[in-house]
Amino acid sequence: MFRNQYDTDVTVWSPEGRLLQVEYAMESVKQGSACVGIRSSTHSVLGALKRSVSELSSHQQKILSIDTHLGIAIAGLTADARTLAKYMRSECLNHKYVYGTQMPSGRLMTDLADRHQRTTQTYVRRPYGVGLLVASYDKTGPHLYQTCPSGNVYEYTATAIGARSQSGRTYLEKHYESVADDSSTTTTTSVDDLIMHALRALAGCVSGDGELTKHNGSIGVVGKDTKFHLIEGDDLQPYLDRLELEGGGNDGDDDDDDDDNDGDEKEEGGDDEEAKAEPMET
Repeated sequence: MFRNQYDTDVTVWSPEGRLLQVEYAMESVKQGSACVGIRSSTHSVLGALKRSVSELSSHQQKILSIDTHLGIAIAGLTADARTLAKYMRSECLNHKYVYGTQMPSGRLMTDLADRHQRTTQTYVRRPYGVGLLVASYDKTGPHLYQTCPSGNVYEYTATAIGARSQSGRTYLEKHYESVADDSSTTTTTSVDDLIMHALRALAGCVSGDGELTKHNGSIGVVGKDTKFHLIEGDDLQPYLDRLELEGGGNDGDDDDDDDDNDGDEKEEGGDDEEAKAEPMET
């Protein structure tokens, strides 16, 4: 049987029990530029590589603010990400108007997962070709989530998505325990240390002879007594200088099977399985 007999519509199952259109959407995530996320017991940090379509263009925005307590890093189709960002902002605004408080991130992730899933069983819609890393801080503490075009949502301590993200995940797997919430210790990882971990992981995701600079790097931070904000441009340079003094980047090894397709016309990317992920309970 030919594969193209079963990939013309999102509601058609293949004989192997797969929805090929959904898998194609997940591939678009893997072809986008890399995003990383890491959290401690007090803060969540996002990092992203911005991509420009040519030397004459500006870099695309990869980290978007949703509310004062929540932001996202996108990997996949930027247009789809803007649509989802608009939906998330509207939900946060409506919740604040009705209840007078910030929307719990877990509830927003459940609603977002439902929105993703509806497109996988309706023939008039296509799946969203974008994956999100969501950093938030609410009454239950800091959170880091990853969404998938299939409708799955996972909560992480640290993760990376997008092209060449395996190198970033390797670094994070080696160091996430040092920043994870541990009730047996009284020490907490500082925000600066979290940012440096994110940059080290991100440095290993840069393609070819490129390097991480203040122009193509972006960091988002949210946490206790800290509203979500971006660190870019000249504000990011001191951290990059510190990274250069350390000898530059990622001590993790690239996986030979990593998805290293740049996708010149694709815009962001990545949904990958990781050992420490747990599906979010709804």
